[in-house]
Amino acid sequence: MSENSFKLQIISPDRIFYEGDVSMVELNTIEGEVGIYKRHMPMTMILSPGAMTITEDGGTKKEAALHEGFLEVLPDKVTILAETVEWPQEIDLERAQEAKKRAEKRLAERDEGLDVLRAQTALQRAIARIYVVK
Repeated sequence: MSENSFKLQIISPDRIFYEGDVSMVELNTIEGEVGIYKRHMPMTMILSPGAMTITEDGGTKKEAALHEGFLEVLPDKVTILAETVEWPQEIDLERAQEAKKRAEKRLAERDEGLDVLRAQTALQRAIARIYVVK
């Protein structure tokens, strides 16, 4: 581990998605996009759907679609508890594109009884999936 790296652990309900030494992780929170480096101020945050970029020691970048969860930042360790997280090769692009169209249609039509927050979240998830695959 280099002097500028920290431990990153990403856990979902069905697996340990990622464990390793990284120099930065970028992701979306309910308050906006954040980038975390070593010695970041300790905090917890609520995550929102979006693309996550992991920069490993040596500069290698990995992207994944992250769908809600929690983030704990400590000076030398970051832990992400994710509802769902997917590597690009795990995503069905056609299915994600269809989900995006459905969510956009629901939001445009605004039928009575529409759960707007749920439709917006579905749209964010689909966009994140499409972004990391392309």
